[in-house]
Amino acid sequence: METHRLGVWQGTATVLGGVLGPGMLVLPHLAAEAAGPGSILAWAGLIVVSVPVAFTFALLGLRHPDGGGVAHFAGIAVGRWAYAAVGWWFFVSVPIGTFAGALAGGIYAADAFGWDGRTTVVIAFGLLAAAFTANAAGLRTSGRMQVVMVGLLLAVLATAIVASVPAVRADRFTPFLPHGLAGVGSAVGVLIFAFVGWEAASHLSAEFAGRRLLTATGLTLATITVVYLGVAVTVVGSGAAASPVPLTAMMTGLGSAVAGPVTGTAAFVLTFGAINTYIAGASRLGVALAEQRLLPHRIAAPHRSLLVLGAAITVVGAATLLHPIGLDPLLRATSACLAAVMAVGTLAAVRLLPAGWMRAVAVAACALTAVMLLLSGVYLAVPAVIAATGFATQLFRPSRRPPVVPPPRSPATVGADAAPPVA
Repeated sequence: METHRLGVWQGTATVLGGVLGPGMLVLPHLAAEAAGPGSILAWAGLIVVSVPVAFTFALLGLRHPDGGGVAHFAGIAVGRWAYAAVGWWFFVSVPIGTFAGALAGGIYAADAFGWDGRTTVVIAFGLLAAAFTANAAGLRTSGRMQVVMVGLLLAVLATAIVASVPAVRADRFTPFLPHGLAGVGSAVGVLIFAFVGWEAASHLSAEFAGRRLLTATGLTLATITVVYLGVAVTVVGSGAAASPVPLTAMMTGLGSAVAGPVTGTAAFVLTFGAINTYIAGASRLGVALAEQRLLPHRIAAPHRSLLVLGAAITVVGAATLLHPIGLDPLLRATSACLAAVMAVGTLAAVRLLPAGWMRAVAVAACALTAVMLLLSGVYLAVPAVIAATGFATQLFRPSRRPPVVPPPRSPATVGADAAPPVA
């Protein structure tokens, strides 16, 4: 008899864990820097976009509970090269996004203890070294621990919101659009990082009984709406948006002796948990892509894939040190890749979901993610270059054997495929 492990509340925490991450430590500052008080519109707009996107991936999971990840659906609905592109976007975005996450944790930890900017980079590399060592030793964050991490982050965000309410002043919301609508669009480009992860629902449905996945998705959307809008309004109204450590600034009402150590420690723990999970997932993805000859076959072993990721993150870190660019470009580049993944995923859903209201939801999600992708601006070049490079290496590869990519098939046969999901 089939066993469904996740109830509504545990399932909600699992879905929420796919969306809510340590990017929230720095994104309120970066969004407000781009759009001022108008960043609230960017947060609200992305919440609206998330409704059809979230339910599209949940419906895709319900219709095809054993179908695997976004890349698999893309291969079936769009073609084998869509499958490959999604895998490459995920794999290449991890070193960029992971280094950005480690840097965010370093910024908070350094601020908490009054250390200078150079210490930030040392802490970031220390976090990464610890995460790679843990993965090499087989120590990975369990599903239950991920739920605990999400609870900790929610507690930090809720405390920051409540603590900053007394400091909110109306005059801080004017001028509302200091950089015009272009500033709002720019804020959307970086905030995409806080709204990816809904695609995880497409391969979680087997863990839910009945339509509980839809309920969990709805509860996650409600939680995200309250928390994100709460942070968006209070970080601007309290003046904390001007600080590179906005959550610490929001908590100053509790006393500076408490705010710094609490948020610094929480940021360190959250960041380590997140990058440990990202590295583990990317390592498995690298093996899967290499086995399918979409990456060099020599890295089709966990330790080799891990070594490639380590080298890539080192290159990203070294480039950041040589040309100090800050967190904003790193997060925007990662966001552009993940927005491309969502766009292809929702396009696949338009092909795979049945005609009627389900397909209408997918069409809305596809249209909105296309707009969101365009707002990535010049950073669209990142996924474009990744895909072009991948295609070029496949076309001019020395081996005459084609890549082992699941060919497009009828949606009815999705569940029969045993290819490892790459999303």
